[in-house]
Amino acid sequence: MARGATTMEVRDDGVAVITISNPPVNALSFDVIASLQRNYEEALRRNDVKAIVLTGAKGRFSGGFDINGFGNKPKNEKPGSFSIDFLTGVVEDAQKPSVAAIDGVALGGGLELAMVCHARVSTPSAQLGLPELQLGIIPGMGGTQRLPRLVGLKKALEMMLMSKSIKGVEAHKFGLVDAIVSADKLISIACSCALEIHEHKRPWLKSLLRTDRLTDIVEAKKILKFVRVQALKQAANLQHPLVCIDVIEEGILFGPRAALMKEVLSGKMLEQSQTSKSLRHFFFAQRATSKIPNITNLGLTPRRILKAAIVGGGLMGSGIATAFILSDIVVVLKEVNEKFLNTGINRIKEFCQKGTNDPRRL
Repeated sequence: MARGATTMEVRDDGVAVITISNPPVNALSFDVIASLQRNYEEALRRNDVKAIVLTGAKGRFSGGFDINGFGNKPKNEKPGSFSIDFLTGVVEDAQKPSVAAIDGVALGGGLELAMVCHARVSTPSAQLGLPELQLGIIPGMGGTQRLPRLVGLKKALEMMLMSKSIKGVEAHKFGLVDAIVSADKLISIACSCALEIHEHKRPWLKSLLRTDRLTDIVEAKKILKFVRVQALKQAANLQHPLVCIDVIEEGILFGPRAALMKEVLSGKMLEQSQTSKSLRHFFFAQRATSKIPNITNLGLTPRRILKAAIVGGGLMGSGIATAFILSDIVVVLKEVNEKFLNTGINRIKEFCQKGTNDPRRL
């Protein structure tokens, strides 16, 4: 059974709108990728198509690569056949411009797909990021090279190493997207933008070749040295943050095209690491907790908590009690003796006074 697909509609103005459809977040399964390649090749081949707009169905661009498929990749697949040969060689180097119309989420491979396009238009609340390091891997579709060239090295390192996503408004501020529009005008403005690029009324920019956002090599080396030290301090035994930094540095020192293959090979190595396998297991286990048979599927409504009992009024217990009290939940505190109990109560009063100006909450 196919796991998602893309569809293509050619408008009267000559813009081919390609839509990713793979509910709930339009993940990039192998079926979606194959369908996307077919649609793109058709759009580039057709004489009635001037430009391309890439978007996602039902208000979501794409939540990224479907990690269910990590263990099902074709064994004889040529390294970089999608990220280099197709995304860079076909989409980015095409004679027809592409514009990404982003709403909802553009995470991981979804954002990498958008960055390949020659411009990006986003809604204000769209969420954009490269969270791959949470799974023990690195961005594998050109993200390590294109993100620094769009938002600058410091911001790119922050987003990748911390798996930090940003909203559309902030993405526009840093240059990750070119315009912010409302959801109801997203496609129409993206199409207009694509036609303007085709007619040379807007710059035709390839993210991979941009250097205007990068610092000079001396400064870049200082920044990369600093983040390496920080990464080692925070988690000396984790390999993937250091690999990510190495791949980014490769592109700055030797050019992004050379670094794309290093990104592919490094990503393949990390996918097989025990760290990544463990983090992916944790990811799926976490998701499974929200799908408990005969509980979460029955539409049960949780009862409101009215009273909470806390054993121990130390620093942690007092903090928990404060959180409950400030949420209008009655707290019963138990301690080993009256002295410790009074100390805990006084600490809670102090915390509450810092957290609210309303004495009735105490």
